[in-house]
Amino acid sequence: MADPTVRGSNLDFFLARAAQARAEGEAATLEHVRERCRRSAAAWTTLADRAERSQQIKAAEAARKADAGLTS
Repeated sequence: MADPTVRGSNLDFFLARAAQARAEGEAATLEHVRERCRRSAAAWTTLADRAERSQQIKAAEAARKADAGLTS
């Protein structure tokens, strides 16, 4: 089973990249650069949302298994 810290760091990485893209977009002077940064931020945010949902599903499954007395 994968270490939950690794999954958490993926989520943190995705959130950091989204924030960076938003900041770069706000600082950009050219409209096409701002738009590219908006698209990038949206993509990173989608990845973060998926990673968070995956964490929640895995945690729920682990809890279910623990409640059922299963070890794997």
